[in-house]
Amino acid sequence: MTDPITDMLNTIKNGQAVGKAEVLVPLSKIKNEIANILAKENFVGEVKKATKGKMKALKITLKYEAEIPAIGGFKRVSKPGQRIYEGVHGIRKVHGGYGISIVSTSQGLMTDKDARYKKVGGEVICQVW
Repeated sequence: MTDPITDMLNTIKNGQAVGKAEVLVPLSKIKNEIANILAKENFVGEVKKATKGKMKALKITLKYEAEIPAIGGFKRVSKPGQRIYEGVHGIRKVHGGYGISIVSTSQGLMTDKDARYKKVGGEVICQVW
């Protein structure tokens, strides 16, 4: 069994490691939402839906600051084999507030900051810094 979210994050990280301008990942609703959150938080550039042959994909433009990738690292918290849920008070800051956690709540996917503001908890998908 593979984890498509980890595959997407690894594709982004590997693309940045070799200096690519953009990467293609297979399209799904949750990957689209995660990519849009990363774009909103300035970890990646533009996110577009694209087609490659018969496959629908996400075209993610990678972001660099003085040739250094914007994403320093990531950690997949909740995995398919072990789901991790946190209440509103259990969601911690990532790297002293320099990173974000992506949380799946009853109100949709959002960052840890938004979840604390709206006072909702949920499944902690991943952390990005």
